[in-house]
Amino acid sequence: MGLFVLGRVVCTRGINDALADNANFAEFVTGCLKRHASGDWGDMDEQDKRENEYAIGKYLRLFSSYNYRDKKIWIISEADRSVTTILFPSEY
Repeated sequence: MGLFVLGRVVCTRGINDALADNANFAEFVTGCLKRHASGDWGDMDEQDKRENEYAIGKYLRLFSSYNYRDKKIWIISEADRSVTTILFPSEY
């Protein structure tokens, strides 16, 4: 169980294609989603991590970043926790 509700989990087309092409990447993304839900914000600076900690109880947007080899993914949970999106930064 995580620190907050993820809501509906969706991903962009780029993430979806990468998941279909690479089982290791799919495992990585699944792990990152679990990390995000547990408050492990990944490769964020300390200020951004503190902002996420503040945002949990205030129902503000939550943002995580994780690196996989030459790829970076972002995970964003909306303020109302209705949707969590997994995307590449270039798709933002």
